[in-house]
Amino acid sequence: MKKYFLFLSLIILLSSCKITQKVVQNDDSQTIIASLIDTSSILKNSFTGMTLYDPEIKKVLFERNQDKYFTPASNTKLFTLFASLKTIGDSIPTLKYIKKGDSLIFWGMGDPTTLHPSFDNDAAIRFLKGRKEQLFYSNANFAMPHFGLGWSWDDFNDYTSAELSGLPLYGNIVQFSVKNKVPGLYPAIFASAFSQKISSDDFVQRTQNDNQFSVPMQLLQSADYEQDIPFKTSPELTQQLLIDTLKRNVSLIKMNIPADAKTLFGIKADTVYKKMMQVSDNMLAEQLLLICGSIMKDSLSSSFAIENTIKTHLKTLPDSPKWVDGSGLSRYNLFTPRTMVTLCEELIKIRSGEELFKLLAVGGQSGTLKNQYKADKPFVFAKTGTLSGVYNLSGFIKTKSGKTLIFSIMHNNYTHGASKIRKETERILTFIHNQY
Repeated sequence: MKKYFLFLSLIILLSSCKITQKVVQNDDSQTIIASLIDTSSILKNSFTGMTLYDPEIKKVLFERNQDKYFTPASNTKLFTLFASLKTIGDSIPTLKYIKKGDSLIFWGMGDPTTLHPSFDNDAAIRFLKGRKEQLFYSNANFAMPHFGLGWSWDDFNDYTSAELSGLPLYGNIVQFSVKNKVPGLYPAIFASAFSQKISSDDFVQRTQNDNQFSVPMQLLQSADYEQDIPFKTSPELTQQLLIDTLKRNVSLIKMNIPADAKTLFGIKADTVYKKMMQVSDNMLAEQLLLICGSIMKDSLSSSFAIENTIKTHLKTLPDSPKWVDGSGLSRYNLFTPRTMVTLCEELIKIRSGEELFKLLAVGGQSGTLKNQYKADKPFVFAKTGTLSGVYNLSGFIKTKSGKTLIFSIMHNNYTHGASKIRKETERILTFIHNQY
């Protein structure tokens, strides 16, 4: 009997040692993460916040400035993804339409993919071509500015700042290219708006307030050149593009969407989400948020979509977010690291982990993380966010022990290039992957 109690006591002692060892290991890991941040010569003059969370045991494993607000940049697209998953069904709504006598009146639903060079979607065009009625286009459901709140006005020439519109066509961009010194343009309707110039610039420049484009002469001698330039949108230009594409007349009309209007759907929503999240496409993000607004109240309104999503679905966020656009181009957006983690936890309630991971950039494999976190098995699934002086990464990390943790690491107010910050972030997350 004494031997039995001695043996039992030994088992209990060994078990307690194992538990103690595990706790010490976690404490040590937290100390090392803190040291990786505090001793970094790259991070010393900037502002870093971080939250690391285990959703299985509902426990925060590490936090630093977790309740401080950061400019999120494209981490904002995680909010847009959440709103879209909650609001949009399997397919993207493309048009609202109604037949009145011999007329067909239609409205854009904000679908960014119609004739977009990255998508195979001509559902709206085929539908309109096949109608026998006279066509009337109304833009009455779109009352947004063409730029979002807080966007940088001088980015108007960059693809990252394509304008918002109710019925985007061709991605609201002109694709200029040169292949073996032969120039190309898509859509060709803009050909007369392009002119050559003698300039030291190495890119095509659009005038700020209209659709006139200047091409430096040296670009025409290129063997291989491509540039996507946003065009300035208007109902009248949409009308012209529709007439040119449909090869039939389209008239403009001012009319609100009636309650009995029908909906035409286009491509699968996940196709759009994947491109938005993996390559961080701003135009797709902004238009998706407009679609959410149009579904909620038949009005292409980002602000309404944001307000309604927070009020209806995100009341339990730990820190009230300042969320103003769909893409994160605006520096008015402000989120905390622990809010980003809570949002990610809400996302996996809508989509199981693996299904959600397919939409995100994957370390070493796809999107904005393709050249980082290279490993035999991918372990980081996340959304990047980059502006001048801003680099953030929020999402999910798989550890060698088999856990899936949620993290948000946010860096603001640095003056050097983002590549150095990315390497420091990779160093921290690789340590977490190995130790947890």
